[in-house]
Amino acid sequence: MERRTLLGAAMALGCSAGLTRAAPVAQLRVVTAHLPPLVIENGGNRPGALRELVDELCNRVQMALKLEFVPWKRALFLATSMPATAIFPVTRLPEREATFRWLAPLYEEHYLFLAAHNSKFDIEHPGDMKGRRIALMRGAAQAAILQELGYRNIIEANSIEEVHRYLTGGMADAAFGERNIILSSLSSRSAQKDFRLSPPVRSTTAWLAGSLDFDDATVQQFQRAKAAMDADGTSRRILARYKLA
Repeated sequence: MERRTLLGAAMALGCSAGLTRAAPVAQLRVVTAHLPPLVIENGGNRPGALRELVDELCNRVQMALKLEFVPWKRALFLATSMPATAIFPVTRLPEREATFRWLAPLYEEHYLFLAAHNSKFDIEHPGDMKGRRIALMRGAAQAAILQELGYRNIIEANSIEEVHRYLTGGMADAAFGERNIILSSLSSRSAQKDFRLSPPVRSTTAWLAGSLDFDDATVQQFQRAKAAMDADGTSRRILARYKLA
């Protein structure tokens, strides 16, 4: 029997409604990265809004969550090369459509530019700044968005901390990223007054996605569970806890 069939069969046991709290019957391997306030490594009772959403999804489909924090580019590699591996938060773009099985939508993302007050990047006219150096996370979907918008001078960093160092060290003129991740990064450094933000230039949806061996039954289970979470207010309550709703 193929692995995907075994996975679907294991998850189907006792999961028709996906709303009970019986002992998990399977384990879900998930890879992610430290992306406050969405996912927080060693966050204790505040592990991040999307981490809490994924925790609740796993409860409702009766799976035990096995979470691994790795650099984002490695997370993407693992989710596209290892069997039965999920990843979040993944931006759903047309060029990624056939790369993953899309398990559940988690969060509406808003991408914008960040620049220091003394930067050569004109935050009010980003369309005129396409020759400037833009820093972002390595492997992130922002690169494809920037290229689509006509930006070519892209500098990739391994972490949010490295993006910040590129900005303060003069190695980049601006950064491009998700609004709430940027705001959290600035707040953690008490640097809000040192930088300016552009209005959002692109909005997308971040998903929990799986490797291609997740079968249709598994996908439907996760999507039904997420729809139930939205309907009963659980999703909104979790996001509101982090001031994201």
